[in-house]
Amino acid sequence: MSASVLNAPTLFGDASVDHAVAGLGAGTVATLVMHPLDLVKVRFQLADAPRYAPPDPVGTSVGTSSHPMTHKRPGFGRAVYGALAEAVQVDGWKGLYRGLIPNLVGGAGSWGLYFLFYNMIKKQMQHGDPTYRTTSGQHLLAAAEASAVTAMLTNPIWVVKTRVFATARHDPTAYRGLFQALGSIYRNEGIRGLYRGSLLALVGVSNGSIQFATYEEIKRRRTDIKRKLYASHGREWKTEDEKLKNIEYILASGSSKFVAIAITYPYQVIRARIQNASGPSTLSSSKPVTIPSVIAAAWRNEGFLGFYKGLGTNALRILPGTCTTFVVYENLVWAFRALAVRRDNSRPL
Repeated sequence: MSASVLNAPTLFGDASVDHAVAGLGAGTVATLVMHPLDLVKVRFQLADAPRYAPPDPVGTSVGTSSHPMTHKRPGFGRAVYGALAEAVQVDGWKGLYRGLIPNLVGGAGSWGLYFLFYNMIKKQMQHGDPTYRTTSGQHLLAAAEASAVTAMLTNPIWVVKTRVFATARHDPTAYRGLFQALGSIYRNEGIRGLYRGSLLALVGVSNGSIQFATYEEIKRRRTDIKRKLYASHGREWKTEDEKLKNIEYILASGSSKFVAIAITYPYQVIRARIQNASGPSTLSSSKPVTIPSVIAAAWRNEGFLGFYKGLGTNALRILPGTCTTFVVYENLVWAFRALAVRRDNSRPL
């Protein structure tokens, strides 16, 4: 986003706060819309059989079944449908939204924090110069720093989300709420339990960095093309003309996320299995669970494709979710700016 937009009138007193609120709203909408597919994605990742295993009957672990269906390789569409149907069969229609609260807190909170830190860092990079135009390298650095801080602040929420997703609603060992889960993990496993997978979360910083740097570059180039088009037609360029069409935000966010997913997906599978290692649905083991041991087990039992379990579901979920997030985010940012301008113009001199 250009310097003129970053230094435009703000609705909440600071541009970074405006972006944080817009990110919070966008994350909420995206999480509510895409939650069922997120549930399926995590269960695919946690399945340690060569193919996805539907949930066992009530009271047992999800994704580690010896169900007869695990001996058949369903097509992707059928596998997704089967997982959604199984969730409904076990827990009713509410099963599609199992774990919604931690996912909502984590998802919406992460986007809000990310956009807050990202825009604060970019503002510092300007050094008070409203005409300074940040480079692609600075976008990458700002995105990496914002992602790292956000990942560490929200990791306990993602641990809870993974473990809730891994169990059926009526499983006697299942967590009963976000705070109960956080307290239980802390009591039984200490602070290390809450930060399981945090190292891999930091590795995942590369995902957000690649995505956002690519997204910013695509937006910048499209804006430059639009500016040149205006100039060729002799039209005056105004700050509000920097707002692109929704279809352009969809294409920019979708393509940038696709690149990031393809490069960084395997770490998500490993992180999910580490986070679930001491969960209520995990069989007890005397061996410590480490990143190398999880990688070795996945390679030994499932081969290269094991690191891409749930990729199809993840792409199906994350691409529409990302596009929804960025379209809502961009429109909220511009709406806040318009309201701020209207408010300032209505004030008596």
